[in-house]
Amino acid sequence: MWHELSCKLVYDLLGLSGKIADALHFFIYDTIKIWFLLLAIIFAVSFLRTWFNTEKVRAYLSGKSEFTGNVLAALFGIITPFCTCSAIPLFLGFLQARIPVGVTMSFLISAPLNNEIAIAMLFGLFGWKITAIYIGFGLMVAIVGGFLIGRMGAEKYVLIEVKPLEGEITAGDNAMSLKSRTHEAWINTADIFKKIYLYVLLGVGIGAWIHGYVPTDFIAAYTGADNPFAVLLAVLMGIPMYSNAAGVMPLVEVLTDKGMLLGTALSFMMAVTALSLPEAVILKRLLHTKLIALFFAIVGAGIIGVGYLFNLML
Repeated sequence: MWHELSCKLVYDLLGLSGKIADALHFFIYDTIKIWFLLLAIIFAVSFLRTWFNTEKVRAYLSGKSEFTGNVLAALFGIITPFCTCSAIPLFLGFLQARIPVGVTMSFLISAPLNNEIAIAMLFGLFGWKITAIYIGFGLMVAIVGGFLIGRMGAEKYVLIEVKPLEGEITAGDNAMSLKSRTHEAWINTADIFKKIYLYVLLGVGIGAWIHGYVPTDFIAAYTGADNPFAVLLAVLMGIPMYSNAAGVMPLVEVLTDKGMLLGTALSFMMAVTALSLPEAVILKRLLHTKLIALFFAIVGAGIIGVGYLFNLML
């Protein structure tokens, strides 16, 4: 629905075309989509928190193996069709539910890398073997990356304060009315949204400009098969960009046709989908710069390793 409305506004009502139209369409569509997801997910989590004592849930998860939580979060990412910025509302919902940060990071890495859209398009372009290897590597990066972040005491770097709601304290005794629960959930949602909506605007704006104006030939020229540092360069080029799997997959096909090795092209795709400058801008309101840098360093190193392994295997 949002996609069609933004298309009608940019291409039909405003009559724009070319790169500026593509960039503006990208900006409007992603801003509305992410704002909607933020409001819907934060409200849903906040409302549910008034019914369930999330301290018990967190205690249950904390009692389990950290690695088990990372595995489950990474697998959950496969069934959520989100790009990096679209995954942030659900990531924030996990933080609101007081799920360990390392576990939420596994989801944030896995969701854009291994969603069903990426899997379906990879299968259509390169077959089941390449797809299976990619899924395995993607899950490995998400699980190990989240586990390492969790082991480094990442909770102290979360900037958004998660306050207990009244319903969490009285959960189970039905002390609050439905109207009170709804009101409390909405107040919490509005408070969080006001803190981060401008960061979403800035982040998506940067991504829209890159999406509309970065040429394919520029990328292919520096990441060809004869360059031993091609994977590293591909990842560094991919990080400033912003797209979902469906948007970047055709670019992967073009790059491989231009002579880029498949592992290099996939590492570029993984960097674009799992790491992006717009994502960092939005996360800056939620997480300390040290944690964002650690997240990018661990995931970036994993993606580079995957790219070289892919090239060696294929």
